[in-house]
Amino acid sequence: MAFSKAPFRSTRAGVQVNLDDQEREILVHLLGQLDELLDDGRSPDQVDPLEALVGMRGTTDGAPPARPDDPALARLLPDGNRDDPEAASEYRRLTEFGLRERKRAGARTAATALNRPAPVVLDQAEALSLLKAFTDVRLVLGERLELKTDDDAESLHQRLWAGDEAESWLATASIYEVLTAWQEHLVTAVSKKR
Repeated sequence: MAFSKAPFRSTRAGVQVNLDDQEREILVHLLGQLDELLDDGRSPDQVDPLEALVGMRGTTDGAPPARPDDPALARLLPDGNRDDPEAASEYRRLTEFGLRERKRAGARTAATALNRPAPVVLDQAEALSLLKAFTDVRLVLGERLELKTDDDAESLHQRLWAGDEAESWLATASIYEVLTAWQEHLVTAVSKKR
């Protein structure tokens, strides 16, 4: 995908964001949706302090957290072992809370940075948070688009330009394509900064 100006550019001050206000607003909205998707519905006062400290989910009811019903959320919070349900359950108990919190914090960090007045320049931590959040948003969109294999991802572009799909699919696929291109530019900018 060609852009008149690189969406992200490495500078001495950090990674400069060259997205216009509307593009940044869309990206911030997607990051907010990611944060909401990862919310487990518990208020801070419902989280055991020890659980928060060590990043584990407590088992006050005697049961570890279940695998998410939403396939997109399951992609973000994968099973640690596909062949052993007991090991997968234990892995989820030990890692899910911390993983959710890290992903949510990263999305919030990126959204906060992108909400600053232009010109936006990301420091290294903000750029890496945005890079990880891009991956998470693309995983969710890929699941919604039913991209299961590399061949599915390869055919996305052809299906998008054929225009034979439902409008909602076309909109989601278009966003997925743009995010893919933006992520590639951000990777380049971050790698030049190091």
